[in-house]
This record gives sequence, C-alpha cells and structure tokens, in this order.
Amino acid sequence: MADRFRRGHDPSTTSSKAKRSTAKLWGGAAGIVAALTIAGAAVTVTTGSDPAPTHVASSPTVPVGQQAVPRDRISNGVPVGYPRTEAGAKAAAANYVIVSGTSAFLTDKRLRHQAVAVMAARGSAPTLVSDADQAAERASSDLRGDNAKLDPRQAVARTGVLAERVLGFDIHKATIRLWTTTVRGNSAGHTTPTAAFHSVTVGLVWEHDDWKLSSSSAGHGLVAPIDYRQATNPAGDFADYVPGKAEDAVLTGSTDADGFPAPYERTDRGARAAATSAVMLWGDPRFFSDTTWRHRMLAATAAPDAIDTLTSDTDATARLVSENRGVGEDGRTLDGGLLVTRTAVLATRTLADSDRTASIELWTASVGGVAGQDETQRPQIAFLRMTVDLAWTGGTWKATAVTPSEPLVPAPPAAEEAAPAGSFADVGGAADAPATA
Repeated sequence: MADRFRRGHDPSTTSSKAKRSTAKLWGGAAGIVAALTIAGAAVTVTTGSDPAPTHVASSPTVPVGQQAVPRDRISNGVPVGYPRTEAGAKAAAANYVIVSGTSAFLTDKRLRHQAVAVMAARGSAPTLVSDADQAAERASSDLRGDNAKLDPRQAVARTGVLAERVLGFDIHKATIRLWTTTVRGNSAGHTTPTAAFHSVTVGLVWEHDDWKLSSSSAGHGLVAPIDYRQATNPAGDFADYVPGKAEDAVLTGSTDADGFPAPYERTDRGARAAATSAVMLWGDPRFFSDTTWRHRMLAATAAPDAIDTLTSDTDATARLVSENRGVGEDGRTLDGGLLVTRTAVLATRTLADSDRTASIELWTASVGGVAGQDETQRPQIAFLRMTVDLAWTGGTWKATAVTPSEPLVPAPPAAEEAAPAGSFADVGGAADAPATA
C-alpha cells in the first residue's frame, strides 16, 4: 500500500506542470489520497465478508454491558433529538444548515415552512420563515440551470459542512460558525452545477429537551480552489444525487466515553451514518499528525478483521504526508503553518446492504493544504466519490474497506478569488471539526 502512495508522488509519472510543483502539491492520483483526506487514503481492505444482500434488519443488537445511545429522529424532514452537549449543538447547527439547503426546502413552500416550525425556537419562526423564503427565491435560478422551468426532481442542492467553530456555549445556548460548501444546479440541460462557499453563523437555544434555532446569518466563506487535476463533470453526471436518489448526511453528536461515535443502529440509516463518520474522522488533521489519536480512531471505526491492515496502511500514508509537508506532531510545519484537512459529506447512497454487511457510496468534498505564508501550499478542494464497506460487529457498524471511485466535480465559484493561505487557519484546528454522524 505504501508503495502505491509513493508511486503517486513519483515525479517521473507527472506532467511538466506537476513536475515543477512536486514539492508543493499533494501528489498525483493517489495524492488526493494521501493528503486531502480519506479519499486520498484510497485504502482498500478485504476482510472476507460475504457479499452484501439487499435487506437490512430493523433492530440493533448491543452486547451485554454496552448501552446504545439514542440517535436522531426525523420530524417534517428535520433531524431532531440532540444531546445537551457542545457536540450536540454542533450537530444541530450543521443539520439545520444542511436541511435549509436541500431541494425540498428550497422548492416547496409548504415543506419549507413545516421544517422551519420544527427548527425554530420560540418567537424566532416569523423571521426565520421570511429569511428562508428569500433564500429560496434567490436559489431558484441556480436550481433551474439552463432549463426554461425548474423541475425539483432534477435539482441538485447539496451542502457539506467542512468546519464548525464554537463562538460560545453553555447548556442553555450556543453560537456556532460553520464553513460550508454547497453544490447547486440541475442535472438536466448543459450547465454544470456550481460550487460555492459560505460562512454561516447559527444561534441555538435549549428548549423542549432539544437544540432549537434562534438565529441564522450567512455570507461568503473562504474559497478553496478546486484541485487542478479534477475536471468539471457535465450536468448529467449529477443525476444520482437529485432528490430520491441520495440522502443528505445527518450528524448527531452522539459519542461514547472516548469521544468517538456511539454505536449505530442496525439499519440502513445507521450504516450510512457510520460511513459518514468514518470519512469525516479519517479526513481530520489529527489523522496525519497524531499517531495515538489515529490508532484510537481506527479502533473505534474499523472492523477487527481489518484493523491490522488499516493501521499499517494509514500509518504509511500519514508518515508520507507528514514527511512531505514537514508537519510535526502538533500539526504544524517548521515555519508555523497549520495542516488543514477536512472531509465533508455532500450525499450518501446505499449500494447494497444486509443485516451483516453494507456498502455505502458517499459524495464528498475534501480540503487539504497548509494554512501559512506559503501560497503554493494553499488548501485546495477535491470532490470525490468513495465507497465505504461496513460490517456489523461488536454491536455497531464498522468499516472494512474505503475505496475511492470517479470524482464528481462541480463548476468552480464564479468570479471569486481563492482565499489567502493563511486565512484557512481559522478553520483548521482540531476544535473546529464538525460533529460526527
């Protein structure tokens, strides 16, 4: 596996343009791998699991002494039911932003108002409804693409949460700033859906045993350039991610005593959540810089039959990235730059499942680079599809293989310059990671 990564960085295999920048880029095809995130890790592990049939059992089996943690419920399309913790507040903020960017929310006024009623804190609904209606009106032309009329069934509207910074938190209220990327457009016609970046500040209050939305404001966010090796896809390639074909990621903030995701239910939703958390955690900067954290994370997310191979492969990947970038255990380079890696999940699709195994496809946005003075190391974004294979073991879903497939790349933001490299330090710290699913 390590040899495969090294071949991806062999200058003799790159174009002349890449040769001139070998020291500053994350690598070749495997390079999105080693440096951008789990997609980059391109880890494929075979554990001997049986091929996945097409049915999921409906109830979890939890070992004696291990208590299942209640996870999300859905009310009018909105995830509800969060722990009264910082992670729970992060999850609520992320889900409310994700829901507010869905095709259903932006194209169906009745569903939009129902969703706001679920999200809103006392007294906040009128303002939030008005803001949501205005946002929907602004989004309509993007979702129509170059078609004469907007058909919601063909609309592409997905939001990924790349980072969350807690500006204030106690058990009664929270203020959280999110860095997000959105992809909006239409899968029909000739205009490719377009990526955008936003900074969203969300206010939450604890009401009726849940986090409720009291305020929300959005503006332009840090713009990460799309990795130059990724070519924009035609509109039709996005057809698998329209409504009814894929699901949004749902974050819960439910953790165990070690701070890693609590056990998942033995359902399709549980499998998709486990796959989501795996790629988010394996895209964390600590994956590359903190060996102890990486090994603990693998123990929490990888199936026992796969963990030895995964540990060996990911140790080689992390070492390669750290050496190539000069990153120490504190996640910083010698000149003080901060390693920034994040993976956001834009959508999930179940490819196959049973009561013992599952195969989940994720459409992801992966950011990787160094926040510092060297602009040639500015964080870039890659849009990748990957398949996470899972096994039901120890009372939860755990990963047995993670395999990247063809990228699915939107058009870059129009007329927006990339943010300076140093500005990404505001979203690159371990504390800025979003809550897991």
